[in-house]
Amino acid sequence: MFQFLAASTSSVNSIPLGITESGNWFLQNVWLIPLIPALSFVGILFFGKRLPRGGSELGIAALVVAFVLSICTGFAWMDHRDNFHGEEISQTLVIGEHGEHGEHGEHGEHGEHGEHGEHGEHGEPSLAVVNTTTWFTTGGVEFSVGTLVDGPAAMMLFVVTLVSLLVHIYSTDYVAGDRRYTHFFAFLSLFSASMLLLVISENTLQLLVSWELVGLCSFALIGHWWEEKDNSNAALKAFLTNRVGDMGLLIGVTILFFASGKLLPDTFGSFSIVTTNALASAGLLSHSTLLIAACCLMAAVMSKSGQFFLHTWLPDAMAGPTPVSALIHAATMVVAGVFMIARLYGVFFEGFSIGGSSINLMALVGGFTTLVGACLAFVQRDIKKVLAYSTISQLGYMVMALGVGAWTAAMFHLFTHAFFKACLFLGSGSVAHSVHSFDMKSDMGGLRKEMPQTFRTFIIGSIALAGLPPFAGFWSKDEILVGTGGWGVMGGTGGNGSYTFMLVMGMITAALTAAYMTRCVYLTFFGEFRGHGHPHESGKRITVPLWILAVLAIFAGFLNLPKGFQLVPKSLQERFGHYIEPVAGYFPQISHATPSWSLAIISTIIVIIGASLAWHYYFVKVDNASKETGQSLTELPNGLTTRLALARMGHTLLVNKYYLDHLYTGIITRAVKEPIAELAYRSNQAVLDRTVDTFGRSAVKIGQLNYFKIDQNVVDGFVNASGRISSESGEELRKIQSGKVQSYAAILFAAATILAGLLIVIV
Repeated sequence: MFQFLAASTSSVNSIPLGITESGNWFLQNVWLIPLIPALSFVGILFFGKRLPRGGSELGIAALVVAFVLSICTGFAWMDHRDNFHGEEISQTLVIGEHGEHGEHGEHGEHGEHGEHGEHGEHGEPSLAVVNTTTWFTTGGVEFSVGTLVDGPAAMMLFVVTLVSLLVHIYSTDYVAGDRRYTHFFAFLSLFSASMLLLVISENTLQLLVSWELVGLCSFALIGHWWEEKDNSNAALKAFLTNRVGDMGLLIGVTILFFASGKLLPDTFGSFSIVTTNALASAGLLSHSTLLIAACCLMAAVMSKSGQFFLHTWLPDAMAGPTPVSALIHAATMVVAGVFMIARLYGVFFEGFSIGGSSINLMALVGGFTTLVGACLAFVQRDIKKVLAYSTISQLGYMVMALGVGAWTAAMFHLFTHAFFKACLFLGSGSVAHSVHSFDMKSDMGGLRKEMPQTFRTFIIGSIALAGLPPFAGFWSKDEILVGTGGWGVMGGTGGNGSYTFMLVMGMITAALTAAYMTRCVYLTFFGEFRGHGHPHESGKRITVPLWILAVLAIFAGFLNLPKGFQLVPKSLQERFGHYIEPVAGYFPQISHATPSWSLAIISTIIVIIGASLAWHYYFVKVDNASKETGQSLTELPNGLTTRLALARMGHTLLVNKYYLDHLYTGIITRAVKEPIAELAYRSNQAVLDRTVDTFGRSAVKIGQLNYFKIDQNVVDGFVNASGRISSESGEELRKIQSGKVQSYAAILFAAATILAGLLIVIV
């Protein structure tokens, strides 16, 4: 499968790919993990309605098996990472003269691959386990399908199966009695299977197929209640917006395929992720080619992972059931773009010249998205949309981290974010399930007493999201800020460049995040209840998943404690990076910034300031105003937006979501739609209607001709003539019919005589 490059060079060089076909049974048979939920999808569709629980039990059982296999795969990978010392053959990419190419294996062909700190302490790369088989052959070109298991794949398998399993369990209560209960669980299983296939994809073609499957499942689940127009519109918006970005993915994958083909004389190119990354990292692909490919792939990331300005579909996707929102925003669809960057990082790192720079397209898009999402979260009434814009902001954090070269920090934030964001989304669903609404201002408030478990888990998720120590979000957020390399005050140097602008945007976003989550907590759980009915705590199938995720939101951050953290032994420092970050030929040489206590303290103070300002406004000013007026207020009646024109303009801009929807639907779509509609109308009037009218007028004339000329003159004339003849004949016959027997006998005799004469003459 792995083709080895030929180049017009007089010397023979080899690039260690850092891959092997050898490995534990779990590493070699990881394809079973996506297969099991895929089979449950088929089983639920065909047999779900006949099962006692509508097929949900089949989906849960499949995810339990997949989760157990993912845990076993994770432990197998850690053992492989620590205990692989070169006994097996490591495949290399050989560049030789006269088109020589072939598979080579070299014992211990590892080399020194950049400065990786503690990650490279064993002196050998974390050899990924790759297994492939032929998928199909066309035009003499063989296309393969296979699995690529390394640190990021093992981590994502655990995250996706765990969150999906908890969402399945949660959904048995949340959508109980739904009109398409079986259909819902079938697509949940397929959704999980598609994402699991994506994270273990060995090549870009396979990744593309699973990428589109994820989009298809999201379309079906967002539009689950399609009878309501808003839901079907949201599903279509998500589907079409993603298709815009997916064109970039198709073009980018095609460019990389044919670019590698120029170096592989015996084939058109290679879809292999490992080969593509190795070529890019080794400088064998031109910078202009990598830049164009990276820009095209970035378009796909912007749409799938909700980056500005293709993020508009993501808040509208809240029209789907809350478990779907949690699955989309925490572990599957929206992180697919982030994972794709991490998987093809050699292309992006070299294409955007991330090392030694201070700004690039990826870092700028990610940093700007963090601010865009955080600001929009402030003006939302719908609790799920607050969390949706929060997801956009946090995805921006991850993309920004990858853009500044902080690969491990980005993946660690993806890891921690999955737990506290799933906790928050499922918590919002628990609240909505109780009050039958998602409107914080009109139908919530004071719920901490009626829903104590939901309240506590939501608070834990909010603190983790805000990034306060010692919760998980603090460690991953701080690692991203350090990775910008833009601090350098009292420690905290290094990194892959000096991205000071990204550091500033990250700091501002941290304060905004703490502030809007303080607002969300107040409107939901404090003050007086503004809804109807009697809210109550949710059942065990909802609260137990909440507590599992809340515990992970507290402790997951300890898996990657910074280097030099005096409170724990060295063996427990940076464990996440050690096992997850590849140190191999298919991964670029990146540097790691030194942790900074001063930056951690300053960023924490900024978070506390943001939360304190929001606390003072809502818990002091708004609360006092509510007591004075005797009403449950959600904002001050004489706030800044009523007193300052600039504040009012800013608020209006946010409420209208920067007018991007107006731009897309009111200007761009209308500019395309109206000429087409006008052309269709004119075609309808001038061609279709005229044709129909012509046929109609012709039919009338033919009918008139038929009636007046043929029917009246010919048919009616013939019928009337026949009638007259019959009448006259009857009159004559009536004269013959006299009633005298003698007359009848005479007529019969005459007739017999005539007939006999004719017979004699003829015979």
